[in-house]
Amino acid sequence: MSLTSHLIQVEEAFRRGRKISRARLSSLLFNDGKRLGVIAGGGDLQTRNYERAMCWLSANWPEGAEWPEGVARPVAGAPDEQAGSAQAAQEVAP
Repeated sequence: MSLTSHLIQVEEAFRRGRKISRARLSSLLFNDGKRLGVIAGGGDLQTRNYERAMCWLSANWPEGAEWPEGVARPVAGAPDEQAGSAQAAQEVAP
């Protein structure tokens, strides 16, 4: 399975848990409301963007939601995840 498919699985589970739109999550992750849709449609993304997105999703994971099976979850405390996780978490809090 590709890294982009892992990202899409994780973002879909996150959105179900937080009840937010793909465009909203895409804005939080990439500062671009259309980026996740482009990726889901077969578009590419850079490795660093993938790593940052996965770290952010892991650090802000909705309570009670299950992380998708077969997708490695980043370890908490990675440097890139810390840069905005507190502010972003407040923005998506239920």
